[in-house]
Amino acid sequence: MARTLAVVALTLAAGTQLLGQSRSAYHDYRVVPYVEALVQPWSIAFLPGGDTLITERPGRLRIVRNGKLLPNAVEGLPPVVHSGQGGLLEVVPHPNFASNRLLYLTYSKKIGEPATPKDPVPATTALIRGRFENDRITDVQQLFQSVSAGRGHFGGKIAFDKNGFLFLTLGDRQVPPEGKLEAHPAQDLTNHHGKLIRLHDDGRVPADNPFVKTAGAKPEIYSYGHRNVQGLAIHPETGEVWANEHGPQGGDELNLIKPMVNYGWPVIGFGVNYTTGLAIHSGTHREGMQQPQQVWVPSIGISGLMIYTGDKFPMWRGSFFVGGMVGQQVVRLMHDPKRGFTSRELLATDLGRIRDIKQGLDGYIYLVTDDRDGKPMPVLRMEPVERQTQ
Repeated sequence: MARTLAVVALTLAAGTQLLGQSRSAYHDYRVVPYVEALVQPWSIAFLPGGDTLITERPGRLRIVRNGKLLPNAVEGLPPVVHSGQGGLLEVVPHPNFASNRLLYLTYSKKIGEPATPKDPVPATTALIRGRFENDRITDVQQLFQSVSAGRGHFGGKIAFDKNGFLFLTLGDRQVPPEGKLEAHPAQDLTNHHGKLIRLHDDGRVPADNPFVKTAGAKPEIYSYGHRNVQGLAIHPETGEVWANEHGPQGGDELNLIKPMVNYGWPVIGFGVNYTTGLAIHSGTHREGMQQPQQVWVPSIGISGLMIYTGDKFPMWRGSFFVGGMVGQQVVRLMHDPKRGFTSRELLATDLGRIRDIKQGLDGYIYLVTDDRDGKPMPVLRMEPVERQTQ
């Protein structure tokens, strides 16, 4: 049984401004610039030794060293299709990066020529890994390439579980939810649209993947019926796989991912059509389709997912953090492994489109902000502030 579903139109608590800082239920905090002037940043990763890596969708991987953004991008990456939602996406170090220096990246890869000069370049989601040494990447290998094609919704989020398996999200590529919804590609196991896949760290398909023995199914599929997962995290204590995904006009979701489970897109959901405001789905529930753990109505453009384990905000340990692009906010969800989600708290509002949210090795919380039109944007850091007494 899924934990109790919470459909909330308004956040339950909001940080308030106090003497140049923000107050939350447990910690006062401030948000300060970490680095400035990044162009469409998408993902942030922290390396042993102190370096930080940030992807820029135009195709650049940037290094922050000793608190400063280095002027030159990392060399050795393949060309990316930077168009619409595409470009250089995720960067994640291997769990044993300190010894093997392996980085994993996703990007939108060219797979053909446009039908006309006005059409976008056809692209799909690709996963590569390479060795990061001396500020460049070498020995680049492609580990996976999706067979899905479309306009956007590339997915591209990566997470490693405690057993070393790699999870990768693949969006539905904006295939319209029209006609017979059960026939939508996200419901079809013969393709990669709207799927979450599971691989070994070298790209091999695990023998115990749930659809390995299903005739016609892509063997790497772990779960299906997703729209566009933009946050992925492994629970540090339970090992559970958690993901959040964009709904359409309303209906952002946070899901507990289980093997072989159908998460319902576009047959069930809580959103409506962007242009008409009419219902997309046949309903919000159906037998055999999983309910989300949390839903945001209206949508906040959910993006990024983190489960906090650090020491800088001790009362936030175990909380889930998600970012909002349209909502320009950070939401903290209080979570108990036995009781599930107990409440929400709104933090860090009006800072821009929150694209990614990660805990640094130092225990601070880092927020990647993005501008649709490519205006240079900062990466921000949430720091604790000693609570003022009256």
